[in-house]
Amino acid sequence: MIPPCIIVVGGGAAGFFAAIAAAETHPAWTVILLERSSHVLAKVRVSGGGRCNVSHACFDPAMLVRSYPRGGQALLGPFSRFQPQDTIAWFESRGVRLKTEPDGRIFPVGDRSDTVIDCLRAQAAGAGVRLKTNALIEEIETSANPEVPRFHLVLAGGGDLSADRLVLATGSSPPGWEWARALGHSLVPPVPSLFTFTIPDRRLEGLSGLAAPSAELSLEGTRLREQGPVLITHWGLSGPAVLALSAWGARELHACGYQAALKVNWTGERFDFCLERLRRARAARPGKNVPGDNLTDLPRRLWARLVQSAGIRESAHWTEVGNEPLYALAGQLTDGAYRVTGKNAFKEEFVTCGGIPLDEVDFRTMESKRCQGLFFAGEILDIDGVTGGFNLQSAWTTGWIAGRAAPGFQGLGTA
Repeated sequence: MIPPCIIVVGGGAAGFFAAIAAAETHPAWTVILLERSSHVLAKVRVSGGGRCNVSHACFDPAMLVRSYPRGGQALLGPFSRFQPQDTIAWFESRGVRLKTEPDGRIFPVGDRSDTVIDCLRAQAAGAGVRLKTNALIEEIETSANPEVPRFHLVLAGGGDLSADRLVLATGSSPPGWEWARALGHSLVPPVPSLFTFTIPDRRLEGLSGLAAPSAELSLEGTRLREQGPVLITHWGLSGPAVLALSAWGARELHACGYQAALKVNWTGERFDFCLERLRRARAARPGKNVPGDNLTDLPRRLWARLVQSAGIRESAHWTEVGNEPLYALAGQLTDGAYRVTGKNAFKEEFVTCGGIPLDEVDFRTMESKRCQGLFFAGEILDIDGVTGGFNLQSAWTTGWIAGRAAPGFQGLGTA
């Protein structure tokens, strides 16, 4: 008797987790993991700058979902079953020691993504998962005949495969979306998320590498606002606050062609409070050189550049600064206007907003509501999180649920 088979398409975080979960939970099933390239777990390798940001230390599902611009409510139930605490336990029980950094990001103790990759490959092999790389799928056919496997995968170069269950974990891959559409699904148009801003502005020139620890950013014409560290780059601005703003504003920024008016409050304080502090400094130390008398927690060179941008001379002392340039300096510090003219990828990582609509998936099992026996996991869904380990966590969670549920599914989910 031929054992039943589940095929997982996509050798990334969600795909590996789904394949391992299926093989460990249902050892009588044959589990095949297909990857179209010659390398698996490519995004895991570059996550966290090559350190692998495994997850985030947020252990309350209701709080955790707030870090997902899209998909948060749908993930509330799944996170009640497998959340960051479970991710930590899963990896540490398999020999990967993890650490939590002050900002909540979780990494392997050795700061090497290979630690996570080696673990996943070893667990898959140990569970009997059959990994096939360079597996190019040309077509996926389905059968309504209960006597034969539901899915038939036509591979380039022959060697076709059949499966009773199919998990699509293809990430932000156009072929994956096309296969899902061929199997009855629609698609939320994909656009980039998590990117940095191109801002050609003389106020930022020569300051690459400097950071404001707690700036406030907002996009004019929207309600989008974020607060956190902001990093000056060769091309503009990056850092957690910029990346969060790009995630929450992914569709708005795409719609305007990444041409936008950005307001930057470098200090995070109100204009009137800042102005009053500048007035007190002028009265208390009139002989101090203004560019050299940094009154903020900003880097000294950034303070000096903003002083210069307010029209205050490099040699000026506080006693020489009139009310008009004082107002201008308070404005530069708390209400600076910058023009975004484009976007840049965040290191080698990339995240996509869009994918399979969430109302077409039963999040109790990750089963399709449109095609019996089809399951989804990871970024192929219209789910994306802010930076900090949240995207990998949703991959682990949805992969774990899909893998455990797929062999024992009870039919189509309810709409």
